[in-house]
Amino acid sequence: MTAFITIPFVVVVVLLLAFSSFRILREYERGVVFLLGRFWEVKGPGLIIVIPGVMQMVRVDLRIVVMDVPPQDVISRDNVSVKVNAVVFFRVIDPQRAIIQVEDYYNATNQLAQTTLRSVLGKHELDEMLAERDKLNTDIQKILDAATDAWGIKVTTVEIKHIDIDPTMVRAIAQQAEAERQRRAKVINAEGEFQAAAKLVEAAELISQSPQALQLRYMQTLVSIAGEKSNTIVFPLPMDLITPFLEALKKK
Repeated sequence: MTAFITIPFVVVVVLLLAFSSFRILREYERGVVFLLGRFWEVKGPGLIIVIPGVMQMVRVDLRIVVMDVPPQDVISRDNVSVKVNAVVFFRVIDPQRAIIQVEDYYNATNQLAQTTLRSVLGKHELDEMLAERDKLNTDIQKILDAATDAWGIKVTTVEIKHIDIDPTMVRAIAQQAEAERQRRAKVINAEGEFQAAAKLVEAAELISQSPQALQLRYMQTLVSIAGEKSNTIVFPLPMDLITPFLEALKKK
């Protein structure tokens, strides 16, 4: 009777162990298998066998991970305090190193992204943060990618999401932008006046070389004045007409 009960029990245990030995890994998963605590090999995808008590397996997802970096307090090179957050895209390219070389590759990458974000942005002024975001994204991505390479991690993209500025600094920046626009307007106006004066000098030199051109210009001015609706009309008198009379008076 004892043997009758023991045999089915052993058979059930063996079947349970056999079924528990099977693992199914999806196309985007890999299994890092350890044999008696030592690394054996990376398996998957598909059906693999892991002997309970002798082998252990750790699943690793090879898909791109989207990691949100929490807002960081950053002081720019021109002493402006801002809050900056970002998003990091990375994936595991070497499951063995991702499990063996670092305890928690996700948390490690997140912490490294936070410190790198503060370090890189702290070297730039606020204007550079706002105007050169693409360059800053590339710089941070390269630093993270180089640092996480030993963990079997590939950082593909880093994007700065928001740069929050204190309201008092927003007003100061608006005043600075308005002053810059006024400066540019004055510069453009001065350049226009300079160009107009240069053209007037060229026109005067050209007219002085031809008295007939001066007379023609005089007649055009009279026609323009006569066309205006006004009770009083002032006729300009060219100096060329007055000069002979002035010389005659001087001779007397």
